[in-house]
Amino acid sequence: MYQTIITDREAGQRFDKYLHRILPNAGSGFLYKMLRKKNITLNDKKADGSEKTAVGDCVKIFFAQETLDKFMGKLTEQSAHNSYCQGQGAKPEAGLALQPETEMPKCQEYGKAYRQFSNIRVIYENDHMLIADKPAGILSQKAEKTDLSLNEWLIGYLLEKKELREADLSFYKPSVCNRLDRNTSGMVLCAKTLRGAQLLGGLLKDRTLHKYYQLYVKGPVEQEQLIEGYLCKDEKRNKVMIQSVPNDGSYIQTRYRPLRMEDDKTLLEVELITGKPHQIRAHLAGIGHPLLGDYKYGDRAWNERYRQQFGVQSQLLHACKVVFPSLDEPFTDLSGRTFFCELPDIFGRVSHIT
Repeated sequence: MYQTIITDREAGQRFDKYLHRILPNAGSGFLYKMLRKKNITLNDKKADGSEKTAVGDCVKIFFAQETLDKFMGKLTEQSAHNSYCQGQGAKPEAGLALQPETEMPKCQEYGKAYRQFSNIRVIYENDHMLIADKPAGILSQKAEKTDLSLNEWLIGYLLEKKELREADLSFYKPSVCNRLDRNTSGMVLCAKTLRGAQLLGGLLKDRTLHKYYQLYVKGPVEQEQLIEGYLCKDEKRNKVMIQSVPNDGSYIQTRYRPLRMEDDKTLLEVELITGKPHQIRAHLAGIGHPLLGDYKYGDRAWNERYRQQFGVQSQLLHACKVVFPSLDEPFTDLSGRTFFCELPDIFGRVSHIT
C-alpha cells in the first residue's frame, strides 16, 4: 500500500488529475476502474475522481509494489523505502511522492540557478506566491534544455529555504506565471503552490491584475493615450508586427502616459492591458516612439549613441508596479495592494544627455 497526505502544494486540483501526476504511466480507464473498486481511496472513502483535493486529505493506493513501480516509474531505493507503508504502522510524510531516478539531476540544476542568480530579489512572499525582481539578462523560462532561468531559481530558492522537498516536485512544480523578455527587468509573479498558480492565472486571464512598466522612448510624448491594434508573430524571426486590421493577429491594448520629457526622449509609464510577447516594444515603435536600447524594433543609430556614451546594451523596459484587486481568503493579504519595484541604475545614468 502507498499512502500520502495532501499538502498546500497539491490542494485545490481535481483528484483524478492529482492521480495522473503520481501515477503518470497509468491510463485514465485504469485509474477510474481502481477508484470504482476502492483500490484507490480518498480519506478512506470511495472517490470518483471529480473531488477537489484539500489540505490534510489522505490518499491510499492499494497496489502491489510491482504495480506501483510500473505506474509511478523507476524508483530510487531511498524513495521506495520512504514512501511505501508495509503494514507496520509507518506514517508517511505529508506530500511524499516516489521520485524517478532520471529527475534527480534536476535538483542540482535548481541549486546551481539559485547560486548563480544571487542578484534576484524577493519583493513579497506569502505561503502561495512570491514576487521576484528579475534583473535584465535572465530568462523567465528556459528557451533551450541547457538554459537556467528564473523558474529554476525559484525552485532552488524554495529548496534552500526548506519550504519544498525534492519529493514534492512529483506533485507540483512552482513556476513563473507571467513572463518577461530576457532583457526586460522587474517584477515577475511566481506561484509556490497550485492555489497560488490558480489565483494568478485567473487574475491574468480576466485582466483584473494591473501591470505597469517604465521605459524610455525616442522623441517627445505629451499626452496620455490608449492605443490598439492586432499583433502577428513571425515565429522563425521571433519578431512581431502590429496591424490595424484583424487578419490572423491577436487584439492588443496598450495605455501609456508621459512622466518626464528629457532632451531627445520621454520617460513613459505603460499599462500592459493585454499582454502579448513584445507588445510594448512593437506597439510603441509602430507609432514612432521606439524604446531606448531596443535593437529589434528601435532606432539603431539612436541606440548606438546611448550604448557608446552610457553602456546601454538592451531595451530599457522595467516592470515597475503591480496592483491587485480585492481578494478573499486565503489571499486577503494581497487584497487591493500595490507593489513597486525600483528602477535599475541604468535609468538614472541616462536620465539626462547633452
